[in-house]
Amino acid sequence: MLRNSYCTDFRPKYYETRNIRQAEGCAMYLVTGATGVIGRPLVETLLAEGVEVRAVTRDPHNAGLPAGTEAVAPEAIPTALKGVRGLFVHPRAAKDSIEELLRLAADQGVAKVVVMSAINVDDDPDHQPSRFNGDRNTEVERAVTGGGVPWVAVRPSSFAMNTLGMWRGQLALGDTVRGPYPGFAEAVIHERDVAEVIARALLDDSLLGRKIPITGPEALRLDELVPIIGEVIGRPLRFQEVPAEMAAQAMTRNGLDAGFVQALMARYQRETQRPATVTDEVAKILGRPARTFADWVTDHKGAWS
Repeated sequence: MLRNSYCTDFRPKYYETRNIRQAEGCAMYLVTGATGVIGRPLVETLLAEGVEVRAVTRDPHNAGLPAGTEAVAPEAIPTALKGVRGLFVHPRAAKDSIEELLRLAADQGVAKVVVMSAINVDDDPDHQPSRFNGDRNTEVERAVTGGGVPWVAVRPSSFAMNTLGMWRGQLALGDTVRGPYPGFAEAVIHERDVAEVIARALLDDSLLGRKIPITGPEALRLDELVPIIGEVIGRPLRFQEVPAEMAAQAMTRNGLDAGFVQALMARYQRETQRPATVTDEVAKILGRPARTFADWVTDHKGAWS
């Protein structure tokens, strides 16, 4: 904890101005996408550091954010940026208004913008499956890094959380996950590691101007990930390979965008032949090893039942 670096008084006084409270003697940070997979643990991490947090959410009254968080609606952002030292830009939350958001931040004297994109952000757009689900990581990161306000870009690998969406349905029916390309490997990352690196980027000026690729501690094949889940939850789970075409048809029938599925299959095929990217940036920045996939499964054990 570095609380004394950010606040002169851990019990700040507030006054009301247009329904936006102002903290006296304590740094204020604005988080977009505050109720999502990254936003919620980021808010918790910043509060634990002793700073003040304004959290942007479409439903401030029902966001369920931690005590001490100031929830604000998107339309309140122009006022909510007053007195803010650092801004976190979530690419999904800001993709349609990034230029205006950055202009407002500059006008209000925000000292720093931290943007989350993805480890594949420099790849050909057709090689970024998430674009078919509406993500615009490349455009949002470029806007931030070219926007004139000091910045940090955090580029995480695939979230370990994605395994829930891929496999929970199958594991509700049995102990076998069926899918293509069992040899595809990546160093999936725990969402809390992502949030803690982003918090450090907001609080630590030594990271300014960096594009930081962060990953889990080791690359694991798909047919290695499934047995790890089984070890944690106490079931004999296994991965069974099926043809890519069959898997793609099943994914499309289950409602996934056909473009996304095609891009994902192409990525599996392309990257099965390449060494997976693994970095030690989480350990360097946080001073501890990145959480393992087994750690992540343990933290979400109840979600698999």
